[in-house]
Amino acid sequence: MRVRLKGDAICTLLLVVALCSLLYTQLEHFAPKGHKEPTQKQPSVTQRILSDPRAPGRPTPAEATAPRPQLIPTVRRAEAANTRVQTTTPAPAADSAFNFKRYLLNKDNRNFNLLINQPKKCKRTPGGPFLLIAIKSVVEDFDRREIVRKTWGREGLVNGEQIQRVFLLGTPRNRTALATWETLMHQESQTYRDILLWDFMDTFFNLTLKEIHFLNWAAEFCHNVKFIFKGDADVFVNIENIVDFLERHNPAEDLFVGDIIYNARPIRVRKSKYYIPETMYGLSIYPAYAGGGGFLLSSCTMRKLSRACREVELFPIDDVFLGMCLQRINLKPILHEGFKTFGIVKPSAAPHLQTFEPCFYKDLMVVHSLKVAEIWLMWNLLHSPRLSCTQKKQVKKPFQWKRKAQTATQASPLR
Repeated sequence: MRVRLKGDAICTLLLVVALCSLLYTQLEHFAPKGHKEPTQKQPSVTQRILSDPRAPGRPTPAEATAPRPQLIPTVRRAEAANTRVQTTTPAPAADSAFNFKRYLLNKDNRNFNLLINQPKKCKRTPGGPFLLIAIKSVVEDFDRREIVRKTWGREGLVNGEQIQRVFLLGTPRNRTALATWETLMHQESQTYRDILLWDFMDTFFNLTLKEIHFLNWAAEFCHNVKFIFKGDADVFVNIENIVDFLERHNPAEDLFVGDIIYNARPIRVRKSKYYIPETMYGLSIYPAYAGGGGFLLSSCTMRKLSRACREVELFPIDDVFLGMCLQRINLKPILHEGFKTFGIVKPSAAPHLQTFEPCFYKDLMVVHSLKVAEIWLMWNLLHSPRLSCTQKKQVKKPFQWKRKAQTATQASPLR
C-alpha cells in the first residue's frame, strides 16, 4: 500500500511540474512584444558599404548604440533634391553628408547652360577693362551683392583705371522657399547688368563648377581684360591698393597672387565640411592653392587656367581644384601678405587689441569674413577725409632706461 501511494505521489508531482512548464511557455508566447528585451542585430555587409566609404569590418561604439537611418526615406529625399551633387546619404548622422558615390558617377558632367549672360560686359571699354571683379554669390544674398556694388565693387574709374564687375551664381537649393527667384534674378540683371547665372545647383561642392564656368566665360566674353580679381561677397577689398599693385605688372605675363596655402593635408575626419576620402584623393598633401576669400590673376594666366580646367579631373573643393590647375600649367602662385583670407589675427601679446580699425585695413588688399554692416562701415571710415594714420609722437629726448639700468650703463667700459 505504501509503495502504491509513493508511486501515485511521484506521478502527481511530475504531472504538476509538466503542467507548470506548459503554462509558463504559453504565457511567454502570448506576452506583449514590448516587454521583450531588445537584441542587437549586426549590420549587414551591404549596410556597412553604404554607410561608410572606408567600410570598416566592425562598427564603432557610436554606430553600435545609435539606430541606423532607414534607406527608403533617404532615397526619397535625394530624389527630391534634383541636383548634380546630392547632399544626403544613408550614413549615420555623424558621417559626412556628402554623397561621394553619386559625385563620382556624375563628376564628368561639367557643361551647364548659362541662364543669364552679360556678353557686352567687357566690350564697353575700348581695349577692355583694366580689372574685372568676379564675386561668388548665391541667389538669396541680395544684400551682400548690393553692399559690394555701393562700396569696393563699384564700376567706373579707380586711379584712372576702368573697373567692371560680375556676380557668379547657380540656381538655389530650395526653389520653393524663394518662388519668385527667377523673376528677381532677371530684374536684378536688367537693373545692374552684372549677373551671371548657370543652370547648376549652388552648393558648397558645386563651387568647382562655378570656377570652371567663370574661366570659360572670361576666356570667351572677356578675353580683352587686363586683370581679374575673384573673391567672395563677404570680403572687404581695398581696390585702390589692388589697382596700384597691378599697375606694376604686365597682363601679358603670368600672375597669380593671394593668400597661398602650402603643404595642406586632406582632412580625413568624416564630420568635417572638407572631408575627402582616400579613394578620391590618395596623396598626403595638396598642391599649393590660394584661400578662396580672394586672389588676383592676369589675363594670360586666366586663359591658361581655362584650358587646364578642362583637362584636370573635377575635385569637390574649388580652392584645391584651382591649385591642381596651377600645378598643371606649372605656375607657382605668389604669396602676398596683404591678402588676409582668414581675417586679421590678433597678436597673442595683445589680445585686447581692436582689429576692426581703418588704419589696419589701409595697407591691406583683402580681408575675409566681414558682415554687411562692417563692409559698409569700413569703406566709409577709410574714405573719410578725417582719417589719419600717419601721426607719430615727437620724441623730445633719447630713450633711457630707468635708474638701475642707467647706472649700469654709465659704469660700462663700452660707454
